[in-house]
Amino acid sequence: MDTLALVVVIGVALFFTYTNGFHDSANAIATSISTRALTPRIALGMAAVMNMAGAFLGSGVAKTVSEGLIATPTGRQGMVILFAALVGAIAWNLISWHYGLPSSSSHALFGGLVGAALAGSSTVHWDGVLTKIVLPMFLSPLIGLVLGYLVMVGILWAFRRANPHRAQRGFRMAQTVSAAGMALGHGLQDAQKTMGIVVMALVIADVQDEDDGIPVWVKISCALMLSLGTYAGGWRIMRTLGRRIIELDPPRGFAAETTAASVLYSASYFFHAPISTTHVITSAIMGVGATRRVSAVRWGVAGSIVRGWFITMPAAGGVAALCYWLVHLAVG
Repeated sequence: MDTLALVVVIGVALFFTYTNGFHDSANAIATSISTRALTPRIALGMAAVMNMAGAFLGSGVAKTVSEGLIATPTGRQGMVILFAALVGAIAWNLISWHYGLPSSSSHALFGGLVGAALAGSSTVHWDGVLTKIVLPMFLSPLIGLVLGYLVMVGILWAFRRANPHRAQRGFRMAQTVSAAGMALGHGLQDAQKTMGIVVMALVIADVQDEDDGIPVWVKISCALMLSLGTYAGGWRIMRTLGRRIIELDPPRGFAAETTAASVLYSASYFFHAPISTTHVITSAIMGVGATRRVSAVRWGVAGSIVRGWFITMPAAGGVAALCYWLVHLAVG
């Protein structure tokens, strides 16, 4: 196996992780920044550290990505498929970041994998795509929306007699913890997705067997790149999540982050399902915002975001397929 091809694929995978970090950093900290619970740089630094820690907390999601979506391709064609999949995902990340659209880096990667695999006549495990990707893509935002609403209703009832100023101050402090939990969940989910791709590349190159697990250097590399990307920040998307959907206050920010983190941990540990942190936190923000009044949520903005979710996988898949064909023609 061409060592250069392996190095290139791993390098592109790590660059994808970096774009994932600055694209999705808003997921963990936009609410805390918008409510002034944390300053931007402190929030970014905290999120980077917690992303790093979260990357070491499990491997179930990585296993799903590396084995559950497409058959592990072989030879140089396999490397081209992985390369094309990553290029498709990176392209969509950069496009959506440019327009401030909080789309899913995870689903861009999944779409890229499926598009490149189909272009390369490789086997797609459609049952895995349906049960591990498509169903969670629909269910996790619904759960985030409903759970966010219920959590916020519970907070409003529990603190109905509290001094408003004291409660606001307390929840602003509590957001430090909830934002850290959200960042930890982001690391747990998103770093593992790239780990799965790197493991596939190592298996294709006969560097390791499928059952060998994730090498420590892969965990450290992916965690580090995700953290570096997170610290770079994604200010365009932060504005969309933190202010354009609804003007958040500290209690609602805390409720949204706590809800989203709970969904991320549950999906990772109980179902090994690679869900989107973007989908979950956005829907949770909509849910907690609706407790103020339904019209308080800017549903036009929310609708644009949701439409972006639906085109992410086919758009990334189309770019990946085109990239596969171009590379295949170039290298023969």
